[in-house]
Amino acid sequence: MALNKKPVNGMKDIMPEEMQIRDYVMRVIKETYGKFGFTPMETPCMENIENLSNKQGGENEKLIFKVLKRGAQLNVEAAQTEADVVDFGMRYDLTVPLVRYYANHANDLPSPFKALQMGNVWRADKPQKGRYRQFMQCDIDILGEESNLAEIELILATTTTLGRLGFQNFEIRINDRRILKAMAAYSGFNEEDYDNIFITLDKMDKIGIEGVERELTQEGYESEKVDKYLALFRGMNASGDTLAFIEEKMTGFLDENVKAGFREIIESVNATKGDYFKLVFDPTLVRGMSYYTGTIFEIAMPEFGGSCGGGGRYDKMVGRFTGKDVPACGFSIGFERIILILMESGFKVPDQSRKVAYLIEKGVSGETLCNIIAEAQKERQSGVQVLVARMNKNKKFQKEQLTAEGYEEFKQFYKESLKN
Repeated sequence: MALNKKPVNGMKDIMPEEMQIRDYVMRVIKETYGKFGFTPMETPCMENIENLSNKQGGENEKLIFKVLKRGAQLNVEAAQTEADVVDFGMRYDLTVPLVRYYANHANDLPSPFKALQMGNVWRADKPQKGRYRQFMQCDIDILGEESNLAEIELILATTTTLGRLGFQNFEIRINDRRILKAMAAYSGFNEEDYDNIFITLDKMDKIGIEGVERELTQEGYESEKVDKYLALFRGMNASGDTLAFIEEKMTGFLDENVKAGFREIIESVNATKGDYFKLVFDPTLVRGMSYYTGTIFEIAMPEFGGSCGGGGRYDKMVGRFTGKDVPACGFSIGFERIILILMESGFKVPDQSRKVAYLIEKGVSGETLCNIIAEAQKERQSGVQVLVARMNKNKKFQKEQLTAEGYEEFKQFYKESLKN
């Protein structure tokens, strides 16, 4: 029986043209984040299953690719629970592995620790455009910095990187989980209902305020509380300054230090940012991860219908490993979606070295072949990218393929004589 030549559903083979763009984007990311003081680090692709299933990963915990125990450890017939057969899982994001890494190496790391991590993650998700089961994530995180400097640096580093990649007119939407909770408390909802209410609120951009009202009512929440809650959003839309409106309404429900800190982030970023993006306060922004404790943010691009990255503050996660909380904040670029946008826009990698193809007829050998290779080596040393290959029977098609890969010049070598 013939083997299946197609990749696993939700995963993909990467062709050379895309790989060149991916390599270029990774270089820009590493170079730009390096200028902001972020240090590259790496974690394994697998984690202990209990780390991934700690009720902080939201819906992603339902999407874990689980790894069976091996050899004598695996006894399926005697298994009574999942823990009897599963011990590891493929990481579904880079945050949980980073926190475990920091908890394990904190004494050997600077404080604050500015981490840059790029790597594949795996989710047993339903594949669709821009969404895969294996995909690259690119995260920057600051651990050990409790002030708003962390948020400001993360936003500026991320937006500077996107600007260098040529993106314009995108938005960084920003909110705070503490603002979300204050608005729910102001409206009279019970604290145990907050997460469920936020899940519905997160749909507002798709179903509208009437849809949110309908869902909350159908779920059994009192109409007085729902009306008071949604009146906040209607009032914001009518006000000239959304943040000022919320600051006034949340008096007594939101700590004044939270208000001041949130405004400081916005004002500091706006005072130093370029004109290629906007920082927008969005009180409907929720972010799905339950580990977020404060500021949250998301990238919205006009070229893509959904989010192209996001992050926030997660001050309680390290404490799950060590018993002692450490302030932490991170921002993740939607690497695969950015690559998709660049590919669809016909993006070409800039400032590439000249590419020359040496096509050698079959039969050219000995001293002649040595001289050709020596010439190619000399060009390579001068910075030219040189491909040395045997000439195909269909030279025209071969040259068309190489032209599509960016080769601008062809040197052809034949048995009977050398001619360009």
